[in-house]
Amino acid sequence: MLARARAAWRRWHEDRACRRHAIPESLWQLTLARYPFLRWRSAEQLDRLRRLATLFLARKEFSGAHGLVVTDEMAVAVAAQAVLPILSLDGGLNLYDGFIGIVLHDDLVVAPREVMDDDGVVHEFDEELAGEAMQDGPVMLSWRDVQAASGESGPTDWAYNVTIHEFAHVIDMSNGVADGVPPLADRNARQHWQEVMQTAYDGFRERAEAQHSTSIDPYAAESMAEFFAVSVETFYVQPLELQRESPQVYRLFADYFQEDPAARSAE
Repeated sequence: MLARARAAWRRWHEDRACRRHAIPESLWQLTLARYPFLRWRSAEQLDRLRRLATLFLARKEFSGAHGLVVTDEMAVAVAAQAVLPILSLDGGLNLYDGFIGIVLHDDLVVAPREVMDDDGVVHEFDEELAGEAMQDGPVMLSWRDVQAASGESGPTDWAYNVTIHEFAHVIDMSNGVADGVPPLADRNARQHWQEVMQTAYDGFRERAEAQHSTSIDPYAAESMAEFFAVSVETFYVQPLELQRESPQVYRLFADYFQEDPAARSAE
């Protein structure tokens, strides 16, 4: 009885938030047109995507860096892509509860880095970032790169979607560590996930080091966490390529995210 009452209250609260933060129909259709991979879903899934994007906008705080003005168009574009990986997950938006802020920059961000080599020598360098997800937030995104993301074009020959990439990191970190393993039901599921991903990662690193042609951005060879995030963006933006190059990873993701984007994109 208590659980039912809580569910009813949550539904009422979400319905109210959806009314207060409703995405105008014209803006929603514009977003779907600009990011065609969003449309690879049933009418029911698109309704849920819109509802989740609306709730995301109600819960998160957007800010523009260095005077950038965040428009409704920009916020909806980020929200629609950010909620795509959680569209069918049981945890839903709860997986994004660890942060509130989203900071948009006009372009790439240059971040100072330090790394210690095997001899204990610290090397300093600058790294250009299109996005960054940090434990407990905020999430930083380059608006130029958010705009560049589509299933048909981008700044590279590989699938490119900085928003999905960074929010894949958020999902990965929601269980406390960025290790390429999202929250799973039990130890057996975790072990199966690690076995499939490790085998795929090892094979991918070998191909990347040998400079063989790959449908997945070679940046994925940096770490298991990056392999997960890059593979997730490929799963949603160029699913047929991931299915062709790494069918085991594609099946793993299809089961976890409860989606089969390759089937929809081929229609």
